[in-house]
Amino acid sequence: MNRLILFVISFFLLNSYSSQSALYSSYNKKAIKLYEKAIECYQDISPLNGRGNLKGAEEYLLKSLAKDSTFSEAYILLSQVKVKMGDITSAIFYKEKMMTLNPIIPLVEYFYLAGMHMAIGSYEKCLKNAVRYKNSPLADQRYIGRIEKMIENCEFAIEAIKNPVDFDPVNLGSSINSELPEYFPSITADDSTFLFTRRVNDLSALGGRQEEIFVSKKTPNNNWSNSSLVSNAINSKYNEGAPTFSPDGQYIIFVGCETGAKGDYEYGDDRKGYGSCDLFYSQNNGTNWSKPVNLGSNINSKHWETQPSFSSDGKTLYFIRGMTYDRQRRNPDNQDIYVTTITEDGQWSKPEKLPPNINSPHREESVQIHPDGKTLYFSSNGHPGMGGMDLYMSRKLDDNTWSDPINLGYPLNTYKNDISILISPKGDKGYLSSDREGGYGDLDLYSFNVDKNFKPLPITFIKGKIIDAESKLPLFAFFQLTDLKKGNIISQMQSKLGNGEFLITVPKNIDFALHAEKEGYMFYSRNIYRDNLSLSKDGFLIIELEKVKPGTFILENIFFEKSKSSLKKSSLVELNKVLKLMQINPDLKIQISGHTDSDGDDDFNLELSINRAKSVVNWLIENNIDQNRLSFKGYGETRPLEENNSIANKAKNRRTELTIIE
Repeated sequence: MNRLILFVISFFLLNSYSSQSALYSSYNKKAIKLYEKAIECYQDISPLNGRGNLKGAEEYLLKSLAKDSTFSEAYILLSQVKVKMGDITSAIFYKEKMMTLNPIIPLVEYFYLAGMHMAIGSYEKCLKNAVRYKNSPLADQRYIGRIEKMIENCEFAIEAIKNPVDFDPVNLGSSINSELPEYFPSITADDSTFLFTRRVNDLSALGGRQEEIFVSKKTPNNNWSNSSLVSNAINSKYNEGAPTFSPDGQYIIFVGCETGAKGDYEYGDDRKGYGSCDLFYSQNNGTNWSKPVNLGSNINSKHWETQPSFSSDGKTLYFIRGMTYDRQRRNPDNQDIYVTTITEDGQWSKPEKLPPNINSPHREESVQIHPDGKTLYFSSNGHPGMGGMDLYMSRKLDDNTWSDPINLGYPLNTYKNDISILISPKGDKGYLSSDREGGYGDLDLYSFNVDKNFKPLPITFIKGKIIDAESKLPLFAFFQLTDLKKGNIISQMQSKLGNGEFLITVPKNIDFALHAEKEGYMFYSRNIYRDNLSLSKDGFLIIELEKVKPGTFILENIFFEKSKSSLKKSSLVELNKVLKLMQINPDLKIQISGHTDSDGDDDFNLELSINRAKSVVNWLIENNIDQNRLSFKGYGETRPLEENNSIANKAKNRRTELTIIE
């Protein structure tokens, strides 16, 4: 149930009975005595759960009403007791019963009655009572904002129910779900590995339970294998959960939470934190997961960091930060979505809060940045919705702003709290956690087909391997994909330790440049146009790195204006790779050569090739490379790679080359 609604109900109901004087609506002394005993039970707050003796209060109130069935105050308090018990339907029954018996109804009754109807999805009645309260000249102006929010949600919900979205959830089965709660799923880009959080029973933990991270693998028949603990290196005697994969599954970023006294942020196994919950990462070396490392004070704070989502570009992280923290409920009242990126020096930037059209004054959580890099899914109770936490989608626009969130609709969203959403890399399937009937117990994980209106942008993924060009042995190397048109980085990461493999996601219908580099090797550069990948027999893109030695290499991503020597902006990515090669090899000397196809005048082509090579050298000199390490030469059309008898061959002949002299 929406916690804001529950607070409003509790606040007003409490004041409804506590503000009464000794003059009750009943004259029956036995009924009054029983009622006052009920008050004593209700106010007998337990230090363990912060609640009164609700069962005792209920028994006395029912006995009181048996003595006087018109006792208004008894109905008011009984309604409040039922709210605290979580039985909102009965709370409404007793409140409306009181209202039928009382000829004069305080206006505030319509306020909290509207809230109770919202809490069970009775939107028409909620709207009726909310409007009645708002339109009254006696309405308390302090609560107009809340009532207007309630009206907005009711009107939205009524229309949403009239226009339901396609939603038919399927339980993921006993290989993943159990009688314990499962939630916060994550999946690799190739849909092969599934992570999730399970709250397990543990008598040694505070409260007798803790959170652990589990993993399941896709089987050959397209089912999920029996889940198991992801790693003893990651799971400890403390809470771990809300994992997110890097696109290739090499890294896990997850939440670790302390369970000791305030200020004691020991996570076990030398894991120290900055606050109650921090973000950690672990790397897979091909066999095992490494000891978790705190992401550091640039990201983690004295507040509550949780629910990370790692972007497919390999350098951007979204997460939730809670600014107000309740240690008993572990539930911040105000949570927002933040984003941070890895800077050029390898550090995380200072996290920035997403703009106000995404982050409301209330709570945002369960954030996922889809592998398309542009579609954001999250849960919130601050935007128009069905009540409680609803699921939303926003798209990052070309100017780097975010579109206004779109509610994912009914019945995916209901009056209950809807969280833990995950949309698969392909965008056709979604996952969520729900306690709906028919599950294995508590929260279960479900899959569903994503409605066409809420699908992310289409992507594909590439599996590859980086090897030494001579020995053919795998290499641990850095690589990067760049959008040729926009110049922005699509993805950057490292190949796996041990086998040199990588997996990257790529937006469809985009031409991009692929660069790979490793100290002691020439950088690898290649243009990859739509659907022209040349893969090995086992479906891998093989990248062969040449060791730094004398020889000639084609700079495939150097571009010039047509028939001119001025460099295009799209050449900057490649130019920076040459610059870095020169910087990390300070004794290296190179020659840049230009080549053309056979079209046009021979002398013009020769001069054009010279000037183009000179433009590259001048750019390097402008970026602080000693000119004594650089030379240039133009060959015009005299050194073709292919016969100039087709458009494709001519494109190969128009090139810029780098020759290592020493």
